[in-house]
Amino acid sequence: MTDVDTTEIHQRVTAHLTALHEPAFGQPHAIREPHVTPDGSRTVVTGAVFDELEGVPRTAIYTADGGEFQPVTGGPGSSRGARFSPDGTTLAFLSDRHETGVFQLYLLDHDRFGEARPAPELPGHVEYAHWSPDGGKVLLGVAGFGADLSGGQGSGTASKPDRERPSWFPEVDDGTYGTGWRSLWVHTVATGESTQVSPAGMNCWEAGWCGPGRIVAIASDAPGEDAWYTAHLSLIDLDGGVRELLGSDVQLGLPTGSPDGRWVTAVEAVCSDRLLVAGDVVLIDAATGAARRIDTRGTDVTQLEWIGSGRLGYIGLRRLDSVAGIISVPGGEVEEVLSTRLACSGGGFLPQGAFTADGRVLTVQDSYELAPRLVLGDGRPLATVAHAGTEFLRSVAGSAEVVTWTAPDGLDIDGILCRPDGQGPFPLVVSIHGGPIWAYQNSWSMRYPWVPLLVEQGYAVLSPNPRGSCGRGQQFAGQVVGDMGGADTYDYLAGIDALVERGVVDGSRVGLIGGSYGGFMSSWLVTQDSRFAAAVPVSPVTNWYSQSFTSNIAAWGTRFLGADPEQPGTLAHLRSPVLQASKVRTPCLNVAGARDKCTPPGQAREFHQALLAHGVPSALVIYPEEGHGIRAFPAQTDFLARVLQWFGRHMPAC
Repeated sequence: MTDVDTTEIHQRVTAHLTALHEPAFGQPHAIREPHVTPDGSRTVVTGAVFDELEGVPRTAIYTADGGEFQPVTGGPGSSRGARFSPDGTTLAFLSDRHETGVFQLYLLDHDRFGEARPAPELPGHVEYAHWSPDGGKVLLGVAGFGADLSGGQGSGTASKPDRERPSWFPEVDDGTYGTGWRSLWVHTVATGESTQVSPAGMNCWEAGWCGPGRIVAIASDAPGEDAWYTAHLSLIDLDGGVRELLGSDVQLGLPTGSPDGRWVTAVEAVCSDRLLVAGDVVLIDAATGAARRIDTRGTDVTQLEWIGSGRLGYIGLRRLDSVAGIISVPGGEVEEVLSTRLACSGGGFLPQGAFTADGRVLTVQDSYELAPRLVLGDGRPLATVAHAGTEFLRSVAGSAEVVTWTAPDGLDIDGILCRPDGQGPFPLVVSIHGGPIWAYQNSWSMRYPWVPLLVEQGYAVLSPNPRGSCGRGQQFAGQVVGDMGGADTYDYLAGIDALVERGVVDGSRVGLIGGSYGGFMSSWLVTQDSRFAAAVPVSPVTNWYSQSFTSNIAAWGTRFLGADPEQPGTLAHLRSPVLQASKVRTPCLNVAGARDKCTPPGQAREFHQALLAHGVPSALVIYPEEGHGIRAFPAQTDFLARVLQWFGRHMPAC
């Protein structure tokens, strides 16, 4: 299967993607990062826009006006991350219009004609912008050139584009990271000046305001991606001084402070990926450092936003539901303002949104059968991305339903089953999510383009949330720590058994696909059970020993395994698929991106060569310009065609 671009399957995939995206060329086909003025009168979102199926989509800022999305600002390049000032008169957003790929701060006044004005250019990529409570300043998080990107960002580094070097020039890593640190800057609106406020030697992963004169940050003393997992929460005074507030045995994220500066909040959670934080709210007295946890009624919190100094808005995941609520501070009483089975992640990984001053929440809502729409409160949609392409997808993607089964130890496990029209039993592809600490919701395309494409070809697709998934509390998420590839193995197998017993699935035609941790599990499951007819591990870990010395999150892997790779017989060896390749009978299509630093492409290559050595059909596909996952066109078209071809060859739908 060296070339697929001239095959009928490639033509079929191209036709599917064209029918889906072409009607929305030049318009947003996905929306995320919603924000709203305090009075709820104006909204903004970031729209992902294809002008053609080439590369990755550009992004632009839109507002919902008259039931449609209208662009807010012109200019070349991409724009994202728009935030209204506290009085609603000025919009801060990030754009790369000056230099492609390098995002900087721009400000746009609501009551004046003309285009947005740029802030002074900073040394790196501006990743986020937050207004101070008084509206006089903007806090900027800047990733220096060379800073690590998380797996969710595609891995690799935040590099400066178009750097002209001869083809022979070596890649150099001396362990110092050079300019690859994350720093904090404050832009003063009145003067137009920007000043660095984080001290040298402090890497600030994310930050927010705590009153008008202090910043609360998740920080570490090293910039490598692995350092995030042991980062702490600190207060930074604008006039100098740093005080550590909180450390944790697990991970910390989503820092923010009350407008009066009295309270600090963050989320504490067991996490497998930076930027994927879902857990418990911690409320801290900024003066004393006293901390306590707030009961959010079983919701794993994924976003925090202060609504004045006495109310804290939160958004999160409770089992399969998206939930939003308001916490009274300091009492801790909770009022839920939204609970829906619809996904509210806006095409991202976890639920997100924004609050008005009167407590309404703005979210992007969707489901497998509902195209993304922008909703304020529980009212009617303000606008939707629905178009002829989304109608096409609805016509071929079948339907989705929640299914639940019981693991061998009695634990209930949830999943989303997407299936074609008609009666089963259907061939089944199990789509395994990454993390492992993440979770599926009933969402548009199930966040992976292969799901509706496989359903269109006659396959059922199961998207399970095994132990280790978020949305069911920290105890449930923590069950995978120290046991990756252990009990969660049987959560998947029990789900397949249940669907076979219910007559939905043909047990002789079951396959696997998944990326990142899903790639590991796709590789691991075929070593533990011979039932699988085909598997497609994407960006996998297949050898925890070599992963420990080649990945930029090596320490995370050994910590989650509870294993020392230098000690023979630990889980670093016992849970490595490559070391159990002799048990495999399943044909595997191993896929990776050459630029992936989280799960380097050597992991896919090792498993491929081990399978071939044992006479197992295997193919290796490494995309030279991709990182953690296959994201850009035409590589994505090629990848999806190979997926259909692999399953069609080894477990045809008819």
